[in-house]
Amino acid sequence: MSYTESKNILAEFISNIPAFYSGPDRVQYILDNIETIISDNRILLRNMVNKMLTSMIEREASDIEIGGHGNGGYIWMRIYGKKERIKEFPQFSPDEAAVVIINLLNSNQRKYLSATKNLDFSYTFHYERRNTDVRFRSDAYFDLDTLTLNMRAINSIIRPLEGYGFHSNVLKTLSHTYIRYGLTLVTGIVGSGKSTTLDAIIDAHNKIDPAHIVIISSPVEYVHKSNISIIKHREVGRDVLSFRDGVIQSLRQDPDIIVIGEMRDPDTIMAALEVTDTGHKVFSTLHTSSAVESIDRIVAEIHPNEQERVRNRLADVLIAIVSQKLIPSLDGKRVLAKEILIVTPSVKAAIKNNNTSEIYMMINQGAPQGMITMEQDLKRLYLEKKISLENAIAYSNNKTRIQQILAAI
Repeated sequence: MSYTESKNILAEFISNIPAFYSGPDRVQYILDNIETIISDNRILLRNMVNKMLTSMIEREASDIEIGGHGNGGYIWMRIYGKKERIKEFPQFSPDEAAVVIINLLNSNQRKYLSATKNLDFSYTFHYERRNTDVRFRSDAYFDLDTLTLNMRAINSIIRPLEGYGFHSNVLKTLSHTYIRYGLTLVTGIVGSGKSTTLDAIIDAHNKIDPAHIVIISSPVEYVHKSNISIIKHREVGRDVLSFRDGVIQSLRQDPDIIVIGEMRDPDTIMAALEVTDTGHKVFSTLHTSSAVESIDRIVAEIHPNEQERVRNRLADVLIAIVSQKLIPSLDGKRVLAKEILIVTPSVKAAIKNNNTSEIYMMINQGAPQGMITMEQDLKRLYLEKKISLENAIAYSNNKTRIQQILAAI
């Protein structure tokens, strides 16, 4: 299949859009009429996307961007953390890109996108060179009235949890066989590998723990095959209406471990705390860059009248926080830096007394328990000659502290 053939299909369809339609009306026309393209041509358009995704995998890119005003007609990829135009791919007009994107959606997804202007979904294609299915986490949204799409590749191979460099005490804390209940958070900014870490934790249990694991995600990324554990995947918007509903419903599904893709609103936070209170092991993520910020964010999301109660409940159920970042490495790739908090009696008291500012020094002094600050781990990576001095400073949470510990080398 040539790009020229796909361009011809796109041109023929777009020629039918009424000339007086503009902006979102043109996208709506495509949403309403995409099925008028004959099925063989729709398959060719999908195959064109699959060809670009194949190139993405072979370049070891993490993300691809299709369509949108900001793309300037180009396909973009994030390769080892840097966004790049892919000039060997054809350029697409806003209408062409919208057809390409909408052609990936089913009828329910098209209705949802039309109503909400945003759609999270998963996409799978067969990568022939490795004879395997590859999944992508996808987000369709609008950019100045033009439709755009981000697709992030989901690793088909899970890195073993033992390869993360966690202290043995941290591995015990994460394990359901060692601690049967409690809340563990994996936090970081977008693109910091939180989902990958969660998948490694799930995979570690699946090898040794005869447990029932319920995963609630938006969308479902890596699909685990039940081994020693039985694993259920529930995608928000497809299998369940919301994270909160998925958490509450899970109580009737006999789970041992509940994985909540993201605690993104007060209702989900409250549901997560309640389900942990009932004696379950719960893992979830937050978009925060440090352990202390994670605690403060959870409390701040709740109405002021409820904050003291939530603070006490969080102190009682929280057992660990792993905050992580992906740092540009000296070999041109990226390396994981992490901050780890284990909730000791002193940490629990600090949370209950609203003295979270004290927790950083507890992490700093908590190496025997397996704790480490982001700054301490950045120092380690620098000394191991994996990252530059500039990036050690740039990616630290506490600039003063990182400069102090680097100056002492």
